[in-house]
Amino acid sequence: MVRMGTALPFGMQRVRSEHPVVFSAGCGLLIALIGWFSSGTTFGTGYSEAKLLLQNDAAPTAGFAPWKAFATLISYVSGIPCGVFAPSLAVGAGLGAHLFSWWPIAPAGAMVILSMAAHFSGVVQAPLTALVIVTEMTGNRSLTLPLMAVVLIGRGASALVCRPALYRTLAERFMPAKVPVASEL
Repeated sequence: MVRMGTALPFGMQRVRSEHPVVFSAGCGLLIALIGWFSSGTTFGTGYSEAKLLLQNDAAPTAGFAPWKAFATLISYVSGIPCGVFAPSLAVGAGLGAHLFSWWPIAPAGAMVILSMAAHFSGVVQAPLTALVIVTEMTGNRSLTLPLMAVVLIGRGASALVCRPALYRTLAERFMPAKVPVASEL
């Protein structure tokens, strides 16, 4: 997401800057197609899908996590303000449900919670924030130590892929350029 926000591949940056409405409409069409392929599960924040997966009331929809991640990326690239927070948690929940279906070594709810925290920590590169948010959202204090481990692993893995943190990079885009002070001239 950090790279896609500043430099789009294949001449898409030029299209986005010269024809922003057409570019956003194309992104919207792509998101609609993803929603259609995913039977509507990728529309919105993903809160209801994550809640069902946490409560073990639903099996993971085939491809929910990658489709939701792709839809979130397209929303971000379109230039229209979108959320990263809730969709990242939903993607993590989908990954946890799929992980449980492949490798049921722990209760499904625990796998979903741990995956949510790890994925969110990796996206925002803020392990303490991820730990507190997921703990408060789920109310599950019994997983505090495993959550501490997965948020650190998620943060570390993310830093190997992309060094700058997402929210810090987004904030820096709104900061004015550094003006030299008199002593630097």
